[in-house]
Amino acid sequence: MSEEICFLNKDTLVIKTPKKSPLILRMVVLLFAMVCGVYICLICLKQIKPHTKAKFLSIKVIEHQNSCPFSGHDLYMHYPQPQTFTREECGCNPVRYFAILSMQRSGSGWFETLLNNHTNVSSNGEIFSVKERRINISSILKTMDKVYNLDWFTSASKNECSAAVGFKWMLNQGLMEHHEEIVEYFKKKGVSAIFLFRRNLLRRMISVLANSYDKDAKLLNGTHKSHVHSPLEAQILANYKPKINATLMIKELNKANETTTRALEYFKSTRHIVVYYEDVINNRTKLKDVQEFLRLPYRELKSRQVRIHTAPLWEQVQNWADVKDGLNGTSFETFLH
Repeated sequence: MSEEICFLNKDTLVIKTPKKSPLILRMVVLLFAMVCGVYICLICLKQIKPHTKAKFLSIKVIEHQNSCPFSGHDLYMHYPQPQTFTREECGCNPVRYFAILSMQRSGSGWFETLLNNHTNVSSNGEIFSVKERRINISSILKTMDKVYNLDWFTSASKNECSAAVGFKWMLNQGLMEHHEEIVEYFKKKGVSAIFLFRRNLLRRMISVLANSYDKDAKLLNGTHKSHVHSPLEAQILANYKPKINATLMIKELNKANETTTRALEYFKSTRHIVVYYEDVINNRTKLKDVQEFLRLPYRELKSRQVRIHTAPLWEQVQNWADVKDGLNGTSFETFLH
């Protein structure tokens, strides 16, 4: 019995499979996992690569787009990006460009102060009175670019949140000489023109002569002022009565009339409005028309400027009888009344 047991034990020892090394198994499993991992990574990279390129391209396009929601929908709505400051929270407030086109002593200074009384308007004055800025068309366009990009600063500038920005421009300051290029600029950049003229060209002539005299006489304590802010100053300047050259009077009135007619013809293809000084004086709703033209929220507009010549015409001229005789029977006879 004991021998049989021993025999069985012996058989058991003979047929038992020897154990494999656990280290070798681990190495095999690790190698297999590495091969599978590399294979999977290669497949994933091939699938991801084109999508990554597309993603980068789409980001690049977005960076060049204006983030303002309505940009590009209206030629006359602009979103300037000034070089000298940042508009911050006003960056997506649309801005409209305008220019007040006028002639000296037509009420443009008073009219501009009315516009600047609007919270959302920044009109920068008679910028082309400086000859260097209008020496050629290149300097003119460069100056306008600076104004409309909100990089032009004056005492009237309210650039950050302006809804309309512009300036006033006299017809004899390079505007007529370079009208073709300027019209093209206005149309391309979406600039609206506000023509401000005076119906009574005789009154304008008197104002021109009086202002010219004061440049030398300096009636206000040795200081020349084209515009005043008190009734006393206005009365002092109004006391001077110019003498009109009756011989050249008709020629000068014709010249002024032809200039305004040509200006309207030159700029008829631009977006524009024609406003007369007398209409604004007598009917303040005309200012509402201007605000609607610039698409501004309506405001009651005021100016500190005081009118200088308010007396009847015959009290403003030295040689009234000569003036009256010279205009009677002409197309300018209505200016006498």
